[in-house]
Amino acid sequence: MIAAFSALSKDVRQYMLVTFNYWNFTVTDGALRMLVVLHFHQLGYSPLQIASLFLFYEFFGVVTNLVGGWLGAKLGLNRTMNLGLGMQIIALLMLAVPSAYLTVPWVMLAQALSGIAKDLNKMSAKSAIKTLVPGDQQGALYKWIAILTGSKNALKGAGFFVGGFLLATIGFKGAVIAMATVLTVVLVMSLVWLEKGMGKAKKKVKFTHLFSKSGSINILSAARMFLFGARDVWFVVALPIYLGQVFGWEHTWVGGFLALWVIAYGFVQGIAPRITGKTRGMVPDGRSALAWAGLLSAITALVALGVQSEIQPEITIVAGLMIFGAVFAVNSSLHSYLIVSYAKDDGVSLDVGFYYMANAMGRLIGTILSGWIYQIAGLTVCLWVSFAFLLITTIISIRLPVHPKAQAVS
Repeated sequence: MIAAFSALSKDVRQYMLVTFNYWNFTVTDGALRMLVVLHFHQLGYSPLQIASLFLFYEFFGVVTNLVGGWLGAKLGLNRTMNLGLGMQIIALLMLAVPSAYLTVPWVMLAQALSGIAKDLNKMSAKSAIKTLVPGDQQGALYKWIAILTGSKNALKGAGFFVGGFLLATIGFKGAVIAMATVLTVVLVMSLVWLEKGMGKAKKKVKFTHLFSKSGSINILSAARMFLFGARDVWFVVALPIYLGQVFGWEHTWVGGFLALWVIAYGFVQGIAPRITGKTRGMVPDGRSALAWAGLLSAITALVALGVQSEIQPEITIVAGLMIFGAVFAVNSSLHSYLIVSYAKDDGVSLDVGFYYMANAMGRLIGTILSGWIYQIAGLTVCLWVSFAFLLITTIISIRLPVHPKAQAVS
């Protein structure tokens, strides 16, 4: 097996190492989110209190994507990726303390480290692909970005299930220790085999380069912020609690269902190039992003109407969530391709980092609103806010660049 790995080209080996690193991190990230939501709900925390536990996680994700892109260009993507792994291990071990020490400030601090770690790792992985694919192979770039993004979300879904399962079997403390152990092994492998200097800019990178000067990247970043705010405003806190409170689902059922949803979502992301026309020799542009955002807006409005009218709410939510997830997955995959395509070759992490800063801002807004709106108004209002965000995404997407002609893919 080692001989077969060594026989592969250098770029393929590096892609596999980056993906393996990202996959393992993603499982622990999804598991930790589910562990925190379910464990602290079990302890009697309100939805808004649970949302507040993720406040620093999302806030520092905003800061990390902005500064992390600069660090990646200056120091190399291998270093930012390994730094993310190390910080996630520390964050997990911080939560392994006795229950009496798991106060809100302490958990928020651990989540802050986890948020920094997650976005360092994600920014590094997405940027690394740009350095491994030639600039004239846009179809190949779209395919590899879709595979990386789709597999990541499938494994994040698996992480949701792992989190619910570990909580039910070995408890909160045992779960975080087990995940920290696995990541330590991954970190050692990454330190030994990941190429040094990957993604390091050839030109001097100034701190003032943090903010993107590209109009297309700014527009796409704004669309991304509202897109992810629309998802998280009902998915992050409101939905897991609703499934337990209203439908009476057990922790394992909640974790398992959301895991299957994210796995299916990741699968659709992975095949998004086929859905959007790769087999017909096309790569997506601004028109594609506009059309898919409009479709997602309409679907969300229908789900909100169904829940508001109390038409078989359990079936409406489950079926609606599945359809929403599939269309959202295509939207996300299109955005993930477009940002890497728009980004400059030298110092790619600067543009990608700015874009994912907007992504993290959307998640931050969505997470806080998810807990607050659900607590005061319920799931239906969360869905209508989601629709409003998606309508804004659609309007913003009108200004995304349009290719004069369809481009051939490879």
